[in-house]
Amino acid sequence: MQPHESTELEYVGFWARTGAALIDSILVMIVALPLLYAIYGAAYWDSTAMVIGPADFVINWLLPAAFVLALWIKLSATPGKMAVGAIIVDARTGGKPSTRQFIIRYLGYYVSMIPLLLGILWVGFDARKQGWHDKMAGTVVVRRKGGATQPVKFDATDRA
Repeated sequence: MQPHESTELEYVGFWARTGAALIDSILVMIVALPLLYAIYGAAYWDSTAMVIGPADFVINWLLPAAFVLALWIKLSATPGKMAVGAIIVDARTGGKPSTRQFIIRYLGYYVSMIPLLLGILWVGFDARKQGWHDKMAGTVVVRRKGGATQPVKFDATDRA
């Protein structure tokens, strides 16, 4: 991916990124919940343990990480980010981040969530709309200005 012209892009704000995360979470749940039920049954939801067993760890921790990292490395976005027209780019160059940056960014989500989600909420206050995970990895989330839709045009000669 080539670096982008900064005049055609805007930083993606808190609410669009929240919507993207919601979409991604729903997609992961569509896969994870039936698998967990098939393996552990209804008793899975009665447990207070952080991890019930090996399948729980694989389904809830490893598969989502592999899914997200694979999409970031291939497309610089997840389905949720694509739905809002966003991609992750290197904060310095505007080009595609390295695999190392993506891994740091993913691990940075955990750091961002530990203090009452402060690192995630930071997106709403930061001038470049970076969460702590973005700052750690040297990335920003951007999209084309004006979104992906066509502007509204009216033909003054066509009156209905």
